[in-house]
Amino acid sequence: MQVAEQKLNENIAEYILYMYQIEDVIRAYQLDLDAIITNYVRPQLPDTSFINQYTEWYASLIEQMKLQKIEKAGHLLSTQDVLVELSYLHNTMISMENPKYSGVFSHAAKYIEEFQAKSNLKEKNHIEVAFHAMYMKLLLKLQKKEISAETEEAFDSMRIMLAYLSKAYHKMKAGDVEFLKS
Repeated sequence: MQVAEQKLNENIAEYILYMYQIEDVIRAYQLDLDAIITNYVRPQLPDTSFINQYTEWYASLIEQMKLQKIEKAGHLLSTQDVLVELSYLHNTMISMENPKYSGVFSHAAKYIEEFQAKSNLKEKNHIEVAFHAMYMKLLLKLQKKEISAETEEAFDSMRIMLAYLSKAYHKMKAGDVEFLKS
């Protein structure tokens, strides 16, 4: 909850990956709020004074997931809305021929398209595919699975592109349109 809010305000790419992880945690506990709080939240909280806030936050997420019928798979509409904004920003920077972003995107594009071809994300845009790839990397690291140098290079190019896009997103949200020029 506090982590999500901080990431939302400071690094939108990390926010999206964090929310993907939280959705999976909720699913792993079969949308059981008591189990989530007892087995996942409490052990991580050094100060239990925030337990009520976390309980409310997870309860709200569980309710949203049920209403949006994403108990088994999918992402919250609020997270998808941010992805749409990032996709529009990506398209804007590409169409305006932002030289730096066009360069990092062009390097990442071949890897994104490779990942897309090998996955069930064929109908997703480049930004969504890159986020799914980054989330897959996170899961591989959590499982302590080895990542080849070639795959690491692909992940790195997507990470750099998403970092640039994330920085531009926060500038856009702050009303600074100079990012479109550099």
